[in-house]
Amino acid sequence: MMGKLLRFARQVVANVLSQLTQQLNIVQNQALQPMRTMIQQVTGGVWVGDGANAFVQEVSSLMIPGVGKVGENITTMQRNLNRAIEVMDRADQQVNSMVRGLSDVFNGIYR
Repeated sequence: MMGKLLRFARQVVANVLSQLTQQLNIVQNQALQPMRTMIQQVTGGVWVGDGANAFVQEVSSLMIPGVGKVGENITTMQRNLNRAIEVMDRADQQVNSMVRGLSDVFNGIYR
C-alpha cells in the first residue's frame, strides 16, 4: 500500500524518466543522425576539397562525440532514475511488510 507521498514521488520520477527518453530520441534523431548523414554525403562526393575534409574532421571529432556524450549522460540518468524507482518500490514493500507484522502482533495481543 504505497503512501500518497511515495506514490507522488514515484510518479514524478516516472515522468522525468519519460521526458528523458523523449530527449534522448531528439538527440539521436535530430542531432546525431543528421550529422552522420551530412558526413556520408560529403564523403560521398557532394562537397570536395580542403573545406570538405575540414568539415568532416570537425564534425567527426568534435560534434558527434559531443552529442554522443549528451546521449550517454541521458542514458546514465535514466538508469539512475530506474534504480530510484526500484528503491522506492522495495522500501514500500518493506514498510508494508512491517506494518502487516505489527498488525499481526497487535491482533495477537488483543484476542
